[in-house]
Amino acid sequence: MDITSSFTTLLVEDSMSLGALYTEYLRADGGRVTHVNHGEDALNELKQWQPDLLVLDIQLPDMSGMDILAVVQKQYPDVTVIMITAHGTIDIAVDAMRSGAFDFLVKPFDAKRLSITVRNALKQRQLVNLVAKYESSLPKPRFMGFVGESLAMQTVYKTIDCVANSKASAFIVGESGTGKEVCANAIHHAGHRCDGPFVALNCASIPKDLIESEIFGHTKGAFTGAVANRDGAATRAHNGTLFLDEICEMDLELQSKLLRFIQTGVFLRVGGTKEEKVDVRFVSATNRIPWEEVKAGRFREDLFYRLHVIPIELPPLRVRGKDILLLAANLLKEYNKEEGKKFKGFSSDAKQCLKNYAWPGNVRQLQNVIRQVVVLNDGELVELDMLPLQLTAAETKQAHSKPQHELQPQAQYQSQPQPKESSSFIGNIEQGGAYSSSQQKLDENAVGAKDNEIEPLWLTEKRTIEGAIARCDGNVPKAAALLDISASTIYRKRQTWEELENSLTTS
Repeated sequence: MDITSSFTTLLVEDSMSLGALYTEYLRADGGRVTHVNHGEDALNELKQWQPDLLVLDIQLPDMSGMDILAVVQKQYPDVTVIMITAHGTIDIAVDAMRSGAFDFLVKPFDAKRLSITVRNALKQRQLVNLVAKYESSLPKPRFMGFVGESLAMQTVYKTIDCVANSKASAFIVGESGTGKEVCANAIHHAGHRCDGPFVALNCASIPKDLIESEIFGHTKGAFTGAVANRDGAATRAHNGTLFLDEICEMDLELQSKLLRFIQTGVFLRVGGTKEEKVDVRFVSATNRIPWEEVKAGRFREDLFYRLHVIPIELPPLRVRGKDILLLAANLLKEYNKEEGKKFKGFSSDAKQCLKNYAWPGNVRQLQNVIRQVVVLNDGELVELDMLPLQLTAAETKQAHSKPQHELQPQAQYQSQPQPKESSSFIGNIEQGGAYSSSQQKLDENAVGAKDNEIEPLWLTEKRTIEGAIARCDGNVPKAAALLDISASTIYRKRQTWEELENSLTTS
């Protein structure tokens, strides 16, 4: 819908007669107008709703319109402001425009003058929204502490944007070193709780006997060494976010207490008798497979469903392609500054080595490698012989084999990837039962029994894509990210395959 044909306006004008006149002008242009006489009333309205336009008088009975403009620019930057006054000077107009007003009108003005200004303001607002929408669709090389523009990371960024303002629990999974705490921080700071506390607790690093006290706090004398009352993470995270890292390491007995806390927001300190209530958003993380922990009896199923509302999977570094060099360049720049070095980049051999390495320690390992290089060496370029032996030895070993970064996408999520040719990968999937017997029969009919017959391209494509989905446990978006295509493409191809299979069966 064209915003210039229907728009909302908050008119702040202390004169009742002028307010009624300007209201009629704006309504004649298609505006829905709310008129208030005082600055305080205007601020109260803005707290409840934000108009497309704010037509604001500078001189008000209780406060200056310039003060309101400052509040709008800070708290409601999407609202377009038009300033009006009967005492206009060039200096006042310049100050208003510099402070963020779209335009400045001097009373008296007629309907045509106001209409032109309103139309121009709304068209600029439309253009700004269009540009913002276009920019949001572009790959982001940086996002809330993350560096990376691969498709897999763009999916993570969009998920964070979608869930940031929700109170629903988020569950981050990924290998060690992929940035789970960075992700939790991003969720917190991208949402409306960003002004509240972010409290992180690593469940794996705290002894079993102390973790309950760390989460819920304790009273004086609750146990030996409890010499005073102490707030736990739950209390400190009130009105903010509580991040429980390595949640699958938590003892089963404590899991039941955590479940009640998540359900009610109420908890008891260790040694306490009075219940306390807090408002907390929960973000959890693990480097294990949560459902496998549930099936093994190490993680409560009811707690899993409470925490695993919004799953976010962080991809390992080895599947992020060009992100490896992008991260390396950013880390080199950062450590250059810290260590007073003057490296400008990487040699081609060093780049190839970084790209080919499997990075079992993910981003954390890359950070370690780049810092080591910067501290121990000098020069303009990072050369191959400056890299740690474990990287260069792997590069030498791969000289006569397929580079690890060229692994089939379906195999890249394995914790310890091994180079495989696509033919062996396909064979493994078939042996593993990824296809039904009817599908296998269809393949044989389509391809034939002779070795020298050429397989239809759609069938080869289908086998590869379905194999990726099988390796991803049926997760189509994840398989799509690894194959560097969109999930919608997979769904369209599946429909096409079904039509082809039906035509083959009937013929």
